[in-house]
Amino acid sequence: MTTTEEKTELPQATGSCCTPSGSCHTDAADTAQAGDVTTVYRVSGMTCGHCEGAVSEEISQIAGVGSVKAVASTGLVTVVSAAPLDEAAVRAAVDEAGYELTGLA
Repeated sequence: MTTTEEKTELPQATGSCCTPSGSCHTDAADTAQAGDVTTVYRVSGMTCGHCEGAVSEEISQIAGVGSVKAVASTGLVTVVSAAPLDEAAVRAAVDEAGYELTGLA
């Protein structure tokens, strides 16, 4: 009796475990829709990918936010939302993550 061995090949992951592109956050430019508002904030204290993730996660919880892209090397956080956000809400979210919102870029 002969048995047939089936081999299943899984796609190989590249980059980070977060996304296929190797990013730990969404790309705000890729998810913007007509009528969305894009705002760029300056945040101090971010030094690594973990920092980017913490800031992005907190801001993402604000109602109306579609995507967030934080970049530690520049200190910039790009937020795409359905309507303009209350700066106090963004400031509180950044503070909750352990960083400081220093203003608009």
